[in-house]
Amino acid sequence: MASDPNNWAIIVPILNEADALPELLEHLQHWRDQGAEVVLADGGSDDASADMARQQGFTVIQAPRGRARQMNAGAKASKARHLLFLHADTRLPSGADQRIDSALGDQSIAWGRFDVCIAGCSKMLPVIAWFMNHRSRLTGIATGDQALFMTREAFETVGGFPDQPLMEDVEISRRLKQIAPPACLQEKVTTSGRRWDTRGSWHTIWLMWQLRWAYWRGTPAEQLAERYQ
Repeated sequence: MASDPNNWAIIVPILNEADALPELLEHLQHWRDQGAEVVLADGGSDDASADMARQQGFTVIQAPRGRARQMNAGAKASKARHLLFLHADTRLPSGADQRIDSALGDQSIAWGRFDVCIAGCSKMLPVIAWFMNHRSRLTGIATGDQALFMTREAFETVGGFPDQPLMEDVEISRRLKQIAPPACLQEKVTTSGRRWDTRGSWHTIWLMWQLRWAYWRGTPAEQLAERYQ
């Protein structure tokens, strides 16, 4: 059964995604057929990504480059009561719309995320995903790979994603926790493990823990973004 088209929106920040866009749009078309509002926020692609999406009838807006800025712009352009922020290399599980509706239908819940499965070559990826999911349950902090969702009211209450080039998912989680604990859904989204495969699993794990530790100790996100790049 299709969802109320005004009930939830999928916001996707994109930047030069032409190679992967056909598969992404096919995935998004499924959810659009189920009644989701879909908004792609383009950060200035120069590979015709935006034109490709528009040609298939998707709503595409231009936004200042930066994942946080693009997601904020996409949320502003949407009309739905519930917002889900999806990375371009992440895919939702079957029944995601029903699980979100059920979670946010509880008045005590304002936001949440899915468990994650990481697709790639490294044998470490299932272990990495296990730690990501369990760490998130313990801390109440989610990553963007876990497909954050929230009510529009909660999104506006915390001022949307902070205008920073890295750790925007950690920061908005920290702010949302002040409203309510997250709904940690056991259904898994599937995200790409390309950064672990490309950079090496142990190197990437060590880098991400260093960056998170530095962020919690107050290092500006701008400095961390330079290290991450």
